[in-house]
This record gives sequence, structure tokens and C-alpha cells, in this order.
Amino acid sequence: MSEIVTAEKMVAGGDCIGSLNGKKIFIPYAIPGEKLEVEITNDARDYCNSKIINVIEPSEKRVMPFCPLYTTCGGCNMQHIESSYQRELRSQILRDAFEHEGIEVGSIEIIAGADKGYRSRFQFHDGGLMGKRSNDIIHLEMCPCATEEINHYLKEVPFEQRPEGRIHVFGAKHISNVPDGYDKILIAENTDSDRRVKNNFRKQQKTTPGGRKLKKQKHIKARYGGTTLNEATLCQVELLGKKLNFDIQGFFQSNLEVLEKSIPLVTGGLEGKNVLDMYSGCGTFSVFLADKFEKVTMVEHNKSAIVFAEQNMVGTKHESFGLSGAVWTKYHAENVIKQGGEFDAVIIDPPRSGMEKEVCQWLQKTGIPHIRSVSCDIATHARDIKFLIRAGYRLEKLYLLDFYPQTGHIESLAILEK
Repeated sequence: MSEIVTAEKMVAGGDCIGSLNGKKIFIPYAIPGEKLEVEITNDARDYCNSKIINVIEPSEKRVMPFCPLYTTCGGCNMQHIESSYQRELRSQILRDAFEHEGIEVGSIEIIAGADKGYRSRFQFHDGGLMGKRSNDIIHLEMCPCATEEINHYLKEVPFEQRPEGRIHVFGAKHISNVPDGYDKILIAENTDSDRRVKNNFRKQQKTTPGGRKLKKQKHIKARYGGTTLNEATLCQVELLGKKLNFDIQGFFQSNLEVLEKSIPLVTGGLEGKNVLDMYSGCGTFSVFLADKFEKVTMVEHNKSAIVFAEQNMVGTKHESFGLSGAVWTKYHAENVIKQGGEFDAVIIDPPRSGMEKEVCQWLQKTGIPHIRSVSCDIATHARDIKFLIRAGYRLEKLYLLDFYPQTGHIESLAILEK
């Protein structure tokens, strides 16, 4: 049985909500203001989920999705919306999250790049992508959101000849440790799989089916744990004149254009004696902070990431701790400050769960004058900023970092001063 509803607003994740029989109804692939015929797919006590049967009154912002796999692939969920309006909606969702915590936001600046061809990092499963809300493997020969380097791989390697299991692929023009003349793409199997590449790209695909000779590829063998640098899974990219090393099986931003636009916002206007890079990862921000501060202190619980950070920070005055933020604040922060002096600024980029409680409480007490807070989760970001504001900080500026066009994923940057 179908129902007629109106999509009222978009919420975190990219679904719209409406009202039906006194309940909230979640409507994927809708646009605010649309009148829709929907079918209920799950009727819970306080809400229900639905799917669109017919768009009765479409929004003027509705467009034809450019990918034939849209709604089938587990990736994009906003291709049906005009790109500039997508950004407005993501900005409003960010604002709603902060206002929900009682924070006055002001204007939100959007940092954006290309709407397509931006994504340089993928995980493929048995040669394809996972289906939306399923374990089905989606066969594909190209992805409109992928970089040219990724799409070259997908086009030239037949689906049945791609590696089995889950593999990590990173492809971008920014890669600097692949020699000229090679395609700028690196491929690695996942560490938790014992399956090997039976027909790797470099050896098997010397020619296309049409006989055209391919450029050489750099194929990477599986990586097996440890906290030391492994040349087999090493990727080096050049961003804003700095070279950064990381493991392609770890995390690194996949939209390098927006990353290059974001780095100056995170690190710009700061200088002094000491700076703290909390949750530093491989040191993406630290390498730029080293030009502005006498000493950089990095804290990162992932010891493998810290090994890469140490390599990236060679030649700079720095100190690193392969510890959680909670452990560092409890056992090391006081001694670090006692020996080197107070911090002039802190950059904090926590995981999706947000700052550890101990870290947030420590920041509230220290009174470090400048905080730049980056987050990949708007709810935990707003929560953490609320506590810092209560401790006397001012939210000077909030940015939407639009790393993932065509999706409901939102990253943000908050500039706080005291």
C-alpha cells in the first residue's frame, strides 16, 4: 500500500524526512519540498522507512543522475540533486547539528572542488564495489566520481582478471613515488585476507584486448601488520610542495583537490614556539605546521601512522607519541609542557567518535589560545565544540569541507579562539 507524503527537510546521511500518521518518515533519494508517493519498507514504533514509488511534484533542483549504477552501488546518494544545491543542503545539515547543541554559527563557508572525477581512494571487493545495503558485488568498468587513474585501471582490466578479495587502490596525479611513464596507481591486497592476486595488473595486462600496449603499472604485494615502514605499501603524494608518505591500506583523504584547499585554512595564521597536532595520522598537517612553529608535538594512537609521520617530519624539530589522546593527556601532557613550554595552538582531527572525553576536558582546562578542529562527523563535532565554548572559547568560523560530492557525507572545520 502506498502513501502520499511531502519531503520536509534533509537530515544527516542524505535522507529527507516527512510526517505520516504522527510519525517521522525517512525518504531516501528525495529533495525537500517534493510531493511523493512512497511505500513503507519498515514501520517502527516512532518512525518508518520508505522508498519512492513516484515523484508527484518534483523539485526544480532534481536532475538526472549521471551514473548508471546510481541507487545500486553503495556509494553516492545525492546524484539526483543539482550540485550547487547539494552543497547548500549539506551546509544546512551542518548548521542544524551545531544549532541543535545551542551553538550560534553565523555564515558557513563551503570549501569545494570538482563534482566528479575527484575520488582517488577505493576498496574493491572481488573486483567490484559493494551494493547498497547488500553484499552483492557491483561490476563496473568506470566510476564517474573516480580519478582518471582509477578509471584507467577499471577500463583496461577485465572484471574477471581483477584481484580476488578486498583490495585497496589509490590513484592520483599527485603520486610522486611512481616513476614517470607508469600509471599513477597503487594496488594492495587487504591484510586480513590470505588470498593472493592471481593475475596482477602489471604482469597480466601487458596489452588491451585490442592489442594496444599498456603503460607499466606498479602493483603492490600484501602487507602484514607491524609498525615499521613497508616499501611495498608506501604511497607518496605531493601536496602544496610537500611530499607525504602513507600506507595505502591506512587512511588518507581521497579528495586531494579539497585537501589542498583545506590545509591553508587549518594551518594558516598560526605561528609560535609549540603546536600540538592531536590525532595527527601520518602528519598531513604537521609537515606544514613545522614551517610555522619551533616544535611540533604529534599524538596518534595508530603506531603505524606515527612511523610514517616520523618519516614525513625528518629534518624538523618534533616529538611524537604513539598513544591515544586519553593516555597522552593523563601521563605525558604535563611533562611535555613542563619541558618545552605551553602550546600556542592545537590542531585536532579526531575519529568519527569525536574527541576522547579526557582530551576534551584537558583542552577546556589548558586555555590554549588557538584551536583548529577538523571532524568527519557533524554530531560529535558539534558536541565537542559545545564543551569548548562553555570553557570560554569563541567559534570564530565554521567551514564545510566538501570532500565527498554526490554523497551525504559531511566534514567540517571549526576555528576557535580564546
